[in-house]
Amino acid sequence: MINRPNTKAQRLHRHKRVRGKVSGTPERPRLNVFRSETNIYAQVIDDTTGKTLASASSLEKGFSCDGTKTDAARKVGELVAERAKAKGIEAVVFDRGGYLYHGCVKALAEGAREGGLQF
Repeated sequence: MINRPNTKAQRLHRHKRVRGKVSGTPERPRLNVFRSETNIYAQVIDDTTGKTLASASSLEKGFSCDGTKTDAARKVGELVAERAKAKGIEAVVFDRGGYLYHGCVKALAEGAREGGLQF
């Protein structure tokens, strides 16, 4: 029997470590990323009040993206940036959620930067 690592537990451990260092404030909320097998989700969160200020996902009604999951992630990044800017949020801290900064997570971050968020 092959002893494989528990990748979900490893990601949660990394996420916990990152969250010890990254926190959102009202002036500079946290842009959180969650990546599932097929979809990607992004939230702008004020950790002092525990409220979500803006969110976007590839699972929303009316969301369409022809192409790869990376293309969808870039579009979600642009969408969350647009919604955050509508609420008056210009700068955020990026929380990659324990995921490595490449692929879909990197594309979402680049899309958010293109949308006008600074981090």
